[in-house]
Amino acid sequence: MPADGFAALPKADRNRLLRRAVVRPACSASLLVLAYFLLPMWNLQSASALGGLLVGLALVGALCAWQVWKIVHARYPGLQAVEALALALPAYLLAFATIYVVTSTSTPSSFTEPLTKLDSLYFTLVCFSTVGFGDITAVSETARAIVSVQIVGNLVLLAVGVRIITAAVKAGQRRRESDG
Repeated sequence: MPADGFAALPKADRNRLLRRAVVRPACSASLLVLAYFLLPMWNLQSASALGGLLVGLALVGALCAWQVWKIVHARYPGLQAVEALALALPAYLLAFATIYVVTSTSTPSSFTEPLTKLDSLYFTLVCFSTVGFGDITAVSETARAIVSVQIVGNLVLLAVGVRIITAAVKAGQRRRESDG
């Protein structure tokens, strides 16, 4: 690592950067969760679950692309990668939770029980973690299709996402070394 790298910084500067890498994404994730629970979704019964899925996934994809760009161009790519993961993961999970709420509100028989926002978030986390308790299951074809998309997205996020972020960190480090 070059002499001007993270390890060469004074301890106070390293601590400040680490706090920023934790606090900023924690605040962003908290705001996303707050928005999820506070924004009304009762009037979304006519919304298309597929349209919501596509919009949500497009937004998460754009967020991830922007975070990869930020990693490559960051002064400390490793810290930016931590920040990117801490922002992209909650956005991804909340996008699916929102789609499940909308789907359940539009068609309550889509799942084994009508889903509240908390139920939808719980179901999203159970699917993401691959625990699969079975207390809530997708019943309709539409709900099963959305869950299938989430499962594929989970695999992509875990396999390809980690690889992309690792490559972005390495590219950022190479860019920084060549600039330095």
